[in-house]
Amino acid sequence: MIIVDEARNTIKNIAEKCMELDVIEKRKVDEGYCELVFRVADLDKWEKIIADALGEAVKPSGVKPAGEDLSITDQYGGIAANQTLFKREYEGGAVIAMLWPWDEEYVTLKVAHTVLS
Repeated sequence: MIIVDEARNTIKNIAEKCMELDVIEKRKVDEGYCELVFRVADLDKWEKIIADALGEAVKPSGVKPAGEDLSITDQYGGIAANQTLFKREYEGGAVIAMLWPWDEEYVTLKVAHTVLS
């Protein structure tokens, strides 16, 4: 998959800013994908970084995902009603960020480039 420079830079910038916060687990960080685990208590800080880069959530937590939400997140595990999805479109694709709460203590952040159909 070809990633446009703007999308690659967006993922890199989000990852760098998030790494300044309290990261519990760094699962993967590269030019096209970032996966980090953090504490629910820090959710507001993480959401601000993501919203500053991608805009407000297109699918907030508590809202049933639309068909497009499901299709653009499928290769990264999908999106559920209790999860949050952010999206910023670029030529040929989009950068998406998903917040997946596990329980009352931890959240996984997934940031990725995806092709739009």
